Amino acid sequence: MSEDTCEEKVFKSIFYQHLEEIRNFIYYKSGNLAAAEDLAQEAFVKLWHNCRQVPIHKARSYLYAVARNAFLNEVAHQKVKLKFEHQSQDAKDHQTPQFLLEEEEFKKRLEQAIANLPEGQRLVFLMNRIDKKKYKEIAEELDISVKAVEKRMHKALSALRKIHKKV
Repeated sequence: MSEDTCEEKVFKSIFYQHLEEIRNFIYYKSGNLAAAEDLAQEAFVKLWHNCRQVPIHKARSYLYAVARNAFLNEVAHQKVKLKFEHQSQDAKDHQTPQFLLEEEEFKKRLEQAIANLPEGQRLVFLMNRIDKKKYKEIAEELDISVKAVEKRMHKALSALRKIHKKV
């Protein structure tokens, strides 16, 4: 949106015009109405913060892209949590209490480190490592170059390696 469209009344118009469809878009993907409402709200907040960079005629597509990416981030985050929980259940029978405690601390640090990655790095990392997508697939899905995917992955792995060295 341009400067004049950052006005509250224009934003409200866009909000009321698209809120339900954005919420439903996420709801149909997730099956969780509360999460869909939260993610739709996040999309509008992001639009408000970036209103000067988004032309008014692209506001709807921007909202869909932001909502879709937020949904994918949430799905990826849940997959990471489930994977660690599943692995923990399998390993707990064969480990000492000390090892289990250290492992739990490491998992918390790792999850926190992944959560603290910038959105682009986190999304690329999780799409590659959890969804097993190739860089080309990620690039197409995010509408960025393969080089950009490689750079984001490199930065994400570098940040996560720093956490591993601290443990």
